[in-house]
Amino acid sequence: MPTTPKPGVPDLGDVSLDLLKEALRRGWRDQRRTPGFGLIFSAVYVVCGWGMWLITWATGQSYWMIFAAVGFPLLGPFAAVGFYDVSRRLEQGLPLDWMQIFGVIASQSKRQLPSICAIIIIVFLFWFFLAHMIFALFMGLSTMTNVSSSVSVFLTGNGLIMLLVELVLGALTALLIYMLTVIALPMLLDREIDFVTAMITSFGFVKSHLFPMLIWGVMIAGLTLVAMVPIFLGLFLILPLLGHATWHLYDMLAYGKAHPAAEHTAT
Repeated sequence: MPTTPKPGVPDLGDVSLDLLKEALRRGWRDQRRTPGFGLIFSAVYVVCGWGMWLITWATGQSYWMIFAAVGFPLLGPFAAVGFYDVSRRLEQGLPLDWMQIFGVIASQSKRQLPSICAIIIIVFLFWFFLAHMIFALFMGLSTMTNVSSSVSVFLTGNGLIMLLVELVLGALTALLIYMLTVIALPMLLDREIDFVTAMITSFGFVKSHLFPMLIWGVMIAGLTLVAMVPIFLGLFLILPLLGHATWHLYDMLAYGKAHPAAEHTAT
C-alpha cells in the first residue's frame, strides 16, 4: 500500500533557497485544491487560540497573552499532521477520502507521533512557567500598576528589558523545537522509526544546513505571528500553506524533486 510507513531514516538531500520556493509553490497548489481540509484543520488551531485569549481575559491576567503569543507557534505541529496526509495523498494520487484521512490521523496514536507531541506540550508549559518567572523578576515591584488594563508598565525600563528577555528566550525555545521537529514530524508520518531517532535526524539536518533552514524557520514563525494579529483569523490562510509546504520540503529532501504522480494529479 502507498500509505504503509517505510522503515528506517531516508537519505536526505541538500536544501537550497530554490527548493524552499518550490516547497511553497507546491504547498500553495495543495491549499488551493483542498480548501475544505484547510478550513477544518486550521479551525482547531484558531479555536485553541480563542480559548487561550478568553481564559487570560476572563481571569484579569491579559498580560499572559504576551507569553502565549511567543509560545503559541510551538503548538503548530498538532495542526500540521492533517495537512501532511492530504499532501501525501495528492503526491501519490490517492483519493482524498475524509474518513481515511481522519483515520490516518487517529492511527498515529498507536505510533511515535504522540510522543513527540507530548514533548512539545511539555516545552510549551515550561515556557509559560519560565515566562511567568521572568515577569515576576522584572515586574514584581510594580504593585501600583494594573498590568491587566494598562500597557504603560511595559514601557518602563524594567518592562522593556523584560520584553527583550522574553523575546530572546522565547526565540531560543522556538528554535530548539523547530530543529527537533521540522523534519521529524513529517518523517514520523512517512516512516516507521522511533521519535528519538527522528528528532536527532531533524536536529542534525538543520545544523548541517543552517542558513536555508533558518530562513525557513524565520518565515514560519513570522507568518504565524502576523496571522495571529487579526484575532487568529489569518491562520486560516497561513496554516494550510505552511503545513502543505513543510510536507513537500521533507518529501523532496527524502525522495527527490520530481514526482510524476503529483504533477499528473495537478493537471
